[in-house]
Amino acid sequence: MTITIRKCTRKDLNKLQEISYETFNETFKHQNSPENMKTYLKNAFNSKQLETELSNESSQFFFIYLHHEIAGYLKVNIDDAQSEIMGDEALEIERIYIRSKFQNHGLGKDLLNKAEEMAVKCDKRKIWLGVWEKNEHAIAFYKKQGFVKTGDHAFYMGDEKQIDFIMTKNL
Repeated sequence: MTITIRKCTRKDLNKLQEISYETFNETFKHQNSPENMKTYLKNAFNSKQLETELSNESSQFFFIYLHHEIAGYLKVNIDDAQSEIMGDEALEIERIYIRSKFQNHGLGKDLLNKAEEMAVKCDKRKIWLGVWEKNEHAIAFYKKQGFVKTGDHAFYMGDEKQIDFIMTKNL
């Protein structure tokens, strides 16, 4: 199995947008209204928003490839790019998105390892993420990787307030 991870650049914007729409829609469309999904996708993954995120020096995106095909991506944030104030010693995993046909190949773990590698490189002492309280599969995966629930925060899917668990792992 040939797996590679590559940092994204602005030239990857269109592919990043395509995979964002695909993976988010696949994962959450069955549990949310079509209107809320449409609103969220339009706001979170429009070209201007993704270009802004790609340009932020405190955020990094990485594509993961399986057999030379993009299987998904990772987005990490440090410092002021974090979606919650977690301090200077934290790195946020904002997104681990794996396309459905590539799930259950260990790629999520590979991306978590990449995030840990980035955290160590940036002298961070912990990594954290937010995961929807109803995403039981993801919660179980993160627990298996050593994350523990340390809090929660509101996440808006369109006009619906949802709760994300904040899960943290000390390095």
